[in-house]
Amino acid sequence: MKIQESAEDYLEAILILKQEKGAVRSIDVAHYLGFTKPSVSRAMSLLRQNGYVVMEADGSLELTGTGLAIAEPIYERHCMLTEWLVALGVSPETAARDACRMEHSVSDETFAKMKEHIAGEQSRRG
Repeated sequence: MKIQESAEDYLEAILILKQEKGAVRSIDVAHYLGFTKPSVSRAMSLLRQNGYVVMEADGSLELTGTGLAIAEPIYERHCMLTEWLVALGVSPETAARDACRMEHSVSDETFAKMKEHIAGEQSRRG
């Protein structure tokens, strides 16, 4: 299932904020991503229409099963790529920014091979 990169970023942000804070509102997403509240409101509307997010009566956002199925692999890529880049000597800030760009463009095949390689390197060291 392929969606726009920006939608993936929103879903990933909701997942991260949910893990950190429990309840997530649009304003939290706006602050996290550095976007305006109107931009986030529009995006949330589209994500709701497409069945990725639901808004509860109290205004909190929840990922649907479909939204979660997109957000979790994107976040896994982000975390693994960030850790890998830091291990290569890249500063954590640059690694996180670069991982955010890379997570959207790396194919499933390439990512799987990267995971295998990293796991192999870790087992040889550890």
